[in-house]
Amino acid sequence: MNPTSSLAQAAPGTTIPTPANPLLAPWAGPYGGFPAFDKVQVNQFKPALEAAMAENLKEIQTIASNPQPATFENTIAALERAGNTLEQVQTVYGIWSGSLSSPEMQAIQREMAPRMAAFGDQITQNTALFKRIETVYNSPDKQKLTPEQQRLTYVRYNAFVRAGAKLDATAKKRLSAINQQLAGLFTKFSQNVLADETDSVLVLKTPADLGGLSAGLRDDAASAATTRKITAPGVITNTRSSVEPFLTYSDQRKLREKAWRMFYNRGDNGGAHDNNALITEILQLRAERAKLLGYKTHAHLRLDNTMAKTPEAAMQLMEQVWAPAVARVKEEVADMQALAKKEGAPADFKIEPWDYRYYAEKVRKARYDLDQNEVQQYLQLDKMREGMFWVAGELFNFTFVPVTDVPVYHPDVKVWEVKDKTSGKHVGLWYFDPYARPGKRSGAWMNAYRNQERMGGKEVTTIVSNNSNFVKGKDGAPTLISWTDATTLFHEFGHALHGLSSNVTYPTLSGTSVVRDYVEFPSQVLENWLPTPQVLQRFALHYQTGKPIPQALVDRIEKASTFNQGFETTEFLASALIDMKLHLAGDQKIDADQFERETLAQLGMPREIVMRHRTPQFSHVFSSDGYSAGYYSYLWSVVLASDAYGAFTEAGGPYDKAVGQRLTKYIFSVGNTVDPADAYRSFRGRDPKIDALMRERGFPMAGSKAAKPPVKKPAGKKS
Repeated sequence: MNPTSSLAQAAPGTTIPTPANPLLAPWAGPYGGFPAFDKVQVNQFKPALEAAMAENLKEIQTIASNPQPATFENTIAALERAGNTLEQVQTVYGIWSGSLSSPEMQAIQREMAPRMAAFGDQITQNTALFKRIETVYNSPDKQKLTPEQQRLTYVRYNAFVRAGAKLDATAKKRLSAINQQLAGLFTKFSQNVLADETDSVLVLKTPADLGGLSAGLRDDAASAATTRKITAPGVITNTRSSVEPFLTYSDQRKLREKAWRMFYNRGDNGGAHDNNALITEILQLRAERAKLLGYKTHAHLRLDNTMAKTPEAAMQLMEQVWAPAVARVKEEVADMQALAKKEGAPADFKIEPWDYRYYAEKVRKARYDLDQNEVQQYLQLDKMREGMFWVAGELFNFTFVPVTDVPVYHPDVKVWEVKDKTSGKHVGLWYFDPYARPGKRSGAWMNAYRNQERMGGKEVTTIVSNNSNFVKGKDGAPTLISWTDATTLFHEFGHALHGLSSNVTYPTLSGTSVVRDYVEFPSQVLENWLPTPQVLQRFALHYQTGKPIPQALVDRIEKASTFNQGFETTEFLASALIDMKLHLAGDQKIDADQFERETLAQLGMPREIVMRHRTPQFSHVFSSDGYSAGYYSYLWSVVLASDAYGAFTEAGGPYDKAVGQRLTKYIFSVGNTVDPADAYRSFRGRDPKIDALMRERGFPMAGSKAAKPPVKKPAGKKS
């Protein structure tokens, strides 16, 4: 049975054939229940959201109007029990929005996004409800609560205050109007980016256009042409997983430039899908909202609830790394220019952004005898997935068992049951959606379909997913991925393990529900296990011979580990700095393209590199509030991750059992029940230092003083 057949048949305005909307039914079945993806039709989403929001508002009103004095149990815990139906509907709605987008789905998103924002404000602006939360928060009896209950009370109270619960009626009304406008703008922004990704492709019209590409990449391009029903030797789709390999290996410079412009101009092409005007409006509204809430700028509002605490602290860390990264880029460019000259390039030849990956790969091969094409022959997607499972078994005592009795939303999606290796106890379900397709947003991400909890003594297990955009192998051939893609695979799996390891009572504090500049730490740290010999010798197997990757090749990978770090660090930091500076600009009316251009010039951005995410396509920042003024979080978290991995190397190595148990106990299992700074100190015995990160990237330390990010508290709920 095709689980998406109902999606294909659904049409706007048609009558749902079932007597009740299946989206509103409790998740049933084994494993604690699961989403009934096989029963979903697009036209069910709007009525399901409306019904679930109405149900949740009734629950909220019951709590707010309770005649009994406010207590933790009848207010804070009651809020935890409310909204289950809505959470389940929103989970499936989010999956369809991000992975099965269609014109019908996008129309529903445009209508419902502002309404859902208004609904959220109805709860956080409910005066009677907030008074009850505030009463519990300020009660001397709070000291009698468990530490987790005290933490939950703080998180709930803080979230309401940050959402405007203390504002007067006029300010609340304006705040809600802003939130509704922003929700509509976020939806439009993400749909514009998706349109450019879906509609734009680079057609490789002749065999010569495939020059420089490996056999595997040629097959991928041919497969993409077939999928798109384009008669040509190959097609490069407008996603990172397709464009970056082309930029790395294609010897057709003019086509590299076309592919580069196609990818980096998403959202910046003028016309109906241009995002520049939306960015201006989003920034203005965010600035106004921050002032309403009593903050100097949106950046100050967002960072008040993080480990960094202030934009200045985040900027200090970024600036500390920026200078050595840019200096390294100059060295990398000089090496590439010399190689191009040696190969006979014209005297006036200059490395352009569409040349960087191509010549960097040539330098890598010349300097380290390391050809990424050779490495890729050993990186089969399925084997890398098995390698992740093995690491999860060693570090977290998990085992993954494939299941077929769970419906999926697309035939490419596979499901595994996660169990404890020793006891066989059910831990959760893991869904894997690895391949790119039209209607699926680009990139890689993790979702939690259901959070682990045990309120009232009832154990509720988690359901998580990992989602990628790999190019599917032709005719069942193994999907070969790059070293970078394999690293990203481990990164996202780290998020999943964070969710699967959760061992808390209350769902709001569960799994990855931590502050923004801490949430990337567990995922960043897991990347360190990919290059371990135990993984490579077992799972990096040649796709034709089945032989493990030779140790000599592994040694060359290790020797080249700091290669190109100037490029990788600078392209990331450029995005993070622009994000922060945009949101520190207050209520200035900003032209995004001009601001980006002028700010990068002031920073001394190398002309040969562009931001990893240019502003008009920066979905992290402009498709929601998620990473707004928060893209720096990846750097903050990697400082933690590099320092944390040092605990393993200082002990018995990456699979040291005692350190692994501490990692689970203090980091992966506690969710947001503990202040993250305290959690890290419990694991490491001290605050994090930046030394390990600088060593990993081959950057010099300024003097010998290793500045550490200022880790402060309290920290609240992830936004």
